[in-house]
Amino acid sequence: MKLSNYYMPTLRDDPADGDTVSNKLLQRGAFIRKTASGIYSFLPLGQRVINKIENIVRKSMEKYDSIEISTSVLQPKEIWEMSGRWETFGPEMFKLKDRHGRDFCLGPTAEEYFTYLIKDELTSYKQLPLNLYQIVSKFRDEKRPRFGINRSRDFIMKDAYSFDEDQKGLEKSYKKMWDAYVEAFDEMGLIYKIVEGDSGTMGGRVSHEFIALSESGEGIILFTEDSKYAATEEKASFLGNYEKEGKDKEIELVETPNKSTIEDVSKYLNVDSKHCAKVVDLKVNGEIIIVVIPGDRTLNISKLINYLNISEYELEMADEEDIKSIGSFPGFTGPKGLKDNARIIIDKSITQMNNLVIGSNQKDKHFINANYKRDFDGEIVEDVLTAKEGDLSSDGKGILKSKRGIEVGNIFQLGTKYSDTIGAYFLDKDGKQKPFVMGSYGIGISRSVSAIVEQNFDEKGIIWPISVAPFECLITIVNVKKEEQYNLGFEIYDKLKSLGVDVAIDDRNERAGVKFNDRDLIGIPYRITVGKDAGEDIVEFSNREDLVNIKMNSKDAINKVKNIIKK
Repeated sequence: MKLSNYYMPTLRDDPADGDTVSNKLLQRGAFIRKTASGIYSFLPLGQRVINKIENIVRKSMEKYDSIEISTSVLQPKEIWEMSGRWETFGPEMFKLKDRHGRDFCLGPTAEEYFTYLIKDELTSYKQLPLNLYQIVSKFRDEKRPRFGINRSRDFIMKDAYSFDEDQKGLEKSYKKMWDAYVEAFDEMGLIYKIVEGDSGTMGGRVSHEFIALSESGEGIILFTEDSKYAATEEKASFLGNYEKEGKDKEIELVETPNKSTIEDVSKYLNVDSKHCAKVVDLKVNGEIIIVVIPGDRTLNISKLINYLNISEYELEMADEEDIKSIGSFPGFTGPKGLKDNARIIIDKSITQMNNLVIGSNQKDKHFINANYKRDFDGEIVEDVLTAKEGDLSSDGKGILKSKRGIEVGNIFQLGTKYSDTIGAYFLDKDGKQKPFVMGSYGIGISRSVSAIVEQNFDEKGIIWPISVAPFECLITIVNVKKEEQYNLGFEIYDKLKSLGVDVAIDDRNERAGVKFNDRDLIGIPYRITVGKDAGEDIVEFSNREDLVNIKMNSKDAINKVKNIIKK
C-alpha cells in the first residue's frame, strides 16, 4: 500500500473528547473518527485492524466447531416479547417503527433471534450439538457514551449461541468456547484474566468474563494469588469478620445531633463502623425499599438487582418525600418502627452481630444496642455486599487483590431460559420433546481494539502487536525527490510484497519529521528507513517497540523482516 494514495488524516493534537489513551491515539492516528456522541467510523487503518481481529476470532471459532452466519440487526418486537425482554431490557434498547407501525429494535444482542431462527428447523437430537456465530454491529443507547469505542452506541461484536441436549452437553460447548477465547485473545497479544461474572439480564447461573487488564478500564476484578478465585466486582464474594461480641444489651435511644453519616455516628458514639448499620433508601417501581448493611461496607447494586429480579433502570434512590412517607427522617433511617409500606431487606451479616447502632427514624437520634429479631426484622438476603481489596476470598484461600480492566469477552450458560419462552424444542432419543439447553458467547471486536492499545503504547503513539497491526512493515522514503531513495524504497517494497509481507510504503511528498512522527504514532511493528545512504544500498531497520535504528544493506533488511514475520 502506497501512503501517497492512502487516506490517513493523522492529527497533531489530542481530540477534545480524548478521555482515555486509546481514544486519543486511535483518533490522532487516523484509525477512527467521531461522528456524534458514542458513534464512530473506522478509517482505513482502523478497518485493517478490525479485519485482522475478526480473522483471528473466526479461526478460533471454526477450530472449535462454530459455524458462521449473519442475521439482521433489525429485530421484530414479537420475538423479544416471547422472552419478556422487550419491556425489561431497558432504555438501552433502540426501538423504532416501520412505515406500517410495526415495532422493531436495533439488536443489542441476539439470544432471541438465534433461538427463533432454529426453533422450527432444529428438531432432533441427531442434529445436536450445534454452535452458530456471527460478527455484526450491535446497538445500545448508552446513557453516557465514553472511552471512545470502548463504550459506544454501536459496536462490532462476535456473538455465538450453542444448542445442546442437556447440561452435560452445554458444559462441553462452554469449555470449547472457553478454549477458543483463550486462543483468540492470546493471539491478539492481550494480557487478561478470566473471572466469574454476573449473568445479569442474560440469564443463566454460570458465566465468566475475559478482562483485559488496564488502568483505564471501568470494570474492577478481584482475585487471589493463593488460589484460583477471580471474579468481577459485581460478582465477587468474601468472608467477613462479623460475629457477636459479649451479651445482648438493652436497646437505648440516644441523641446524635447533626450526625447522619456512618463516619460521624461511629466517631461520636465511639463505635466501630461495622457495628453501625448503614441503610440505603431506594425505590423500585414506586415501592420504597431500605437495605440494611454493615457500616463498613458498600451496597453491591448488581447483587441487589439480581435478588430483586429487576432491571437496573427500575432502581432509583428514594427522595426526601419517599423517606418521610415510610415514617422516617432523611439521614436517620433505621429498620425499627417503619410503616408497613417499607420493604426491609437485611444482609445476612447484620444477623450475625449484636448490639448494633441503627437509625431511629427521628432527627438527630439513633438506637444503640439494637439486635436483629428482638428489635427489628426484614427479608434476609445472603449477600448484597461489595467485596474489596484486602478481604478474605470466599473460598478462604487467599486475600483479595483488585485490578481495573476492560471486558473483551464473556461466556454464559443460559440453560433453557430462551428455548422455553420462545418454544424451541427437539425430540430426544426416546421421542420426548425437550427444550434446547443453550449457551451464549460474546467477543467485543471493536472493544478489543481499544484494549490492545491501552496495553501497548508509549509517549510517541501506539505499539501494535504483529498479529493485529494494520501493516506488518512500513518502508519510509525520507526524500522521495531523491531518485536513489525512491527506487530503492520501491525495490524493497516490491520484494517484501512478493514474499507475502503485509507492507506499506510512505512515499508521500512530506518532510521527514512528519513521516517519522506519523510512523511512530500509527505503530507499525517493523520499519525500514531509506535515506541518504540509499546510493550505497544501506538502509536502517528498527522495530516500533525499542526504536533502535540498525544500519544494514537492503537484502539483509528484507531477510530480517521475512524471518521475523514468517517464523
